[in-house]
Amino acid sequence: MLKLINVNSYYGPSHVLQDISLEVNKGEIVCLLGANAAGKTTTMKTIFGLLHPKAGSILFEEQHIENKLTGDIVTSGLALVPEARRIFSRMTVLENLEMGAFSRKNRAEVKADIEHVCEVFPRIRERLKQIAGTMSGGEQQMLAMGRALMSRPTMICMDEPSMGLSPILVETVFNTILQIRKEGMTIFLVEQNASMALSLADRGYVLQTGKIVLSDTAPNLLTNDLVRQAYLGGA
Repeated sequence: MLKLINVNSYYGPSHVLQDISLEVNKGEIVCLLGANAAGKTTTMKTIFGLLHPKAGSILFEEQHIENKLTGDIVTSGLALVPEARRIFSRMTVLENLEMGAFSRKNRAEVKADIEHVCEVFPRIRERLKQIAGTMSGGEQQMLAMGRALMSRPTMICMDEPSMGLSPILVETVFNTILQIRKEGMTIFLVEQNASMALSLADRGYVLQTGKIVLSDTAPNLLTNDLVRQAYLGGA
């Protein structure tokens, strides 16, 4: 469904992603693990056209997207829940959801999808008229996920959804990811919280200083010595 083939991305002279290859198949949850500055967010930016690769290919639904505009990539069915949520803090919760459907013309369907998002995230229903920036971090994360669903994607990429959240809220967010997956969504999850990510993923990749150094099934990664030492506290 999503495939990166020997992707190389740069920030100026800095070679950040080096021959990255990975694949996410329909119906899977696949996670990308890595420490700070490993290149995880750069991978997301490259997928979504915010940073164009100098070499390599990115395919979504067998179509090349490495040179497409971000809006066209989203319209093709790929949605992003960005790092640090990036909600429109001065707009209401409802307006944020409507922004997620910016490319859609059928307002009746948009209204129905807002109702569906409210079913998935009951707290959002209670706060539709609230200014989004006044919500808690956990509520803002739910809003960011709901906004992504509003484009009716076939696949969602999530960049550090657990960042800055309490353990209880992290569990809530990850349970919601599982719920979305049960509805047929394919998910690519970038995370530092390796234990939680691998507990719900089918497969995973480990990124270190811009290179994929390991890929395997989630159960195998949970018992891998490198992963245990680097991301699971040696447990």
